[in-house]
Amino acid sequence: LPGSDPNKNPNKPMQKHRILCALIFVSAILATAQPVNQEARNKEYLRRFPEADLNKDGTLTIEEVRAFRAKRQGNQQQTRQRPQRSEPTHADIAYGSHPQQAFDIWLAKSETPTPVCVFIHGGGFRGGDKKNISGAVIRRFLDKGITFVSMNYRLTNEGEFPYPVPMEDSAMGLQFVRSKASEWNLDPERFVCYGGSAGAGISLWLAFRDDMADPKSKDPVARQSTRILAAGTTNGQSTYDMRDFREWFGVPDLYPESALFAFYNVKDAADFDSPRARKLAWEASSIHFLTKDDPPVYMMYSRENTPVTKETSGSTWVHHPLLGLKLQEAMHKLGLECTVVHKGLEDDKYKDLYDFLIQKLKE
Repeated sequence: LPGSDPNKNPNKPMQKHRILCALIFVSAILATAQPVNQEARNKEYLRRFPEADLNKDGTLTIEEVRAFRAKRQGNQQQTRQRPQRSEPTHADIAYGSHPQQAFDIWLAKSETPTPVCVFIHGGGFRGGDKKNISGAVIRRFLDKGITFVSMNYRLTNEGEFPYPVPMEDSAMGLQFVRSKASEWNLDPERFVCYGGSAGAGISLWLAFRDDMADPKSKDPVARQSTRILAAGTTNGQSTYDMRDFREWFGVPDLYPESALFAFYNVKDAADFDSPRARKLAWEASSIHFLTKDDPPVYMMYSRENTPVTKETSGSTWVHHPLLGLKLQEAMHKLGLECTVVHKGLEDDKYKDLYDFLIQKLKE
């Protein structure tokens, strides 16, 4: 230290020597440990990501690790950058007096009247919204010259708007769009519907019910047809009848899925066996109304066709592939086209649900 007398601290040179030796020793350990640690990390990285071995020599270099990480981060960034949904040509068009009776429409550019695809959202009849649709899906239809509609309908709201409100709302929305055919350059003869879960059930209901048009009505909307050329579903239900569910799954005491209580405006599981609920359940289930003149259907499921037990959650069995396979069986008996795909079962005729709908609109 400044002003200190080194002669008064005879051990100081020895302390400096010890400190210097310690630093040299630590540096030597770090110098040898770093390659070992890096080599171990590279081996672990190769185990997790064998595709990082760019030259396929069985070992990873730090350069290969850096190159693979950069490529992987770039791919992840591209995945996150989904196409933005374009603004609809007309938004929040009301087809009724309730705020949920509305739709958005993207008009395809065409010199001739365009076919129309109507999307009906899911959500257990309790939630969901017309905005829950991918911009890439909309663009896929528009690029084929197909106008796209995304439809809202009144939700059950704890039993305030039970069946048949969601179905009849969607039918009325469909009729309203058709009534604008001249104004929006639409082909009223070429309409399809599709949706997920609840929206799938509504789409099937529209596909198989008799035409709800009233040709004698003074209301131009009510005079429009509710028939469609095809229906598409994702994780959809061909029935909402607990008698069907219990029989198909072979579970006589299967407990009703939670959304069905508000759908039928019942408070207790025993109420599903009441005459009123049984009648509504029959009428709500599209499979009960199949006829030989009904349109083709494409049904996609994200689950495997695995057994259902009493312990299986309602959210699982209500989206089960068996619900599609049962409809397929019934439609095939009538000579009708019905394609079902699920995890472990693919189809060679159509690339996917959207390809099916586009082909039906272009036939």
